[in-house]
Amino acid sequence: MMWFNRLIVGVLPVFPKSLVWLFARRYTAGKTLEEAVRKARELNDRGLRVTMDVLGEDIRSLDEASAAREQCLVTLDAIRKNGLQGNLSLKLTQLGLKLDPETCYQNLKTIVQSAKSLGLFVRIDMEDSSCTAQTLSLYRRIRKEFDNTGAVIQAYMKRSRGDVQDLIRDSLAHLRVCKGIYDEPAAVAYKKKNEIRESFMDLIRMMLDSKSFIGIATHDSVIIERSLDLIHTGQVQKKDYEFQMLLGVTEKLRRRLVEEGHAVRVYVPYGEQWYQYSMRRLKENPNVAGHIVKNLFIRG
Repeated sequence: MMWFNRLIVGVLPVFPKSLVWLFARRYTAGKTLEEAVRKARELNDRGLRVTMDVLGEDIRSLDEASAAREQCLVTLDAIRKNGLQGNLSLKLTQLGLKLDPETCYQNLKTIVQSAKSLGLFVRIDMEDSSCTAQTLSLYRRIRKEFDNTGAVIQAYMKRSRGDVQDLIRDSLAHLRVCKGIYDEPAAVAYKKKNEIRESFMDLIRMMLDSKSFIGIATHDSVIIERSLDLIHTGQVQKKDYEFQMLLGVTEKLRRRLVEEGHAVRVYVPYGEQWYQYSMRRLKENPNVAGHIVKNLFIRG
């Protein structure tokens, strides 16, 4: 039925957003901060950590960048006030990376400084390959000033091994490692599943061996089981790793990891810019679309 699920995802853009929301809400905490806080608290109650994200990227003006910065600050304040076990994830294009890198950095610094004062952590997300070098450059700059921030490395990028080596060498490696979701050319990214998986495991080994903190962000059961083997045989301390997963994905697997005593963090995105994010997730996992259609007919 994969062809049917892909067909559903392919035709979704022609339908009203109100219909697409039926599919999207599995992946997003809601359109408002209040909804996101409720979802985060619910996940905390299940023994899960969270990372909250104000959706939105590739803005068109620096005024929009300022607005995104303020929303990030409000989100940090909400995490603290509500006593949530969570941190903040953000994208640099949302803060003006493609418009003015220096303004982007100042926006980032304001956010990270605020997080530091609140005792919170900020994760800088990785975007498509056009942003990789600048993102890592600004991450290096901010990490040298503040230790409450980390970056993301995508396992399907061919440059990632060298990037991780350099960050470990410079004692700047506090990383979430994920597969990568953007449609990249073969010149810069691995395309075959086994190549991506081996690259992922290589990066995990490097991070664990260096005793640098790693967020193992995957729903791939093979990678998770192989990671657990490395953690157990290497007697890795719990403070040096956690598993990370998307909202609404492989919930049974994440519950098992928690029951086994491993830290698991769930990505909790929210905001009015839910549409593009959700479409990317549905394209990555078309089975979700088929499952939702089935449920709609059953309920009907």
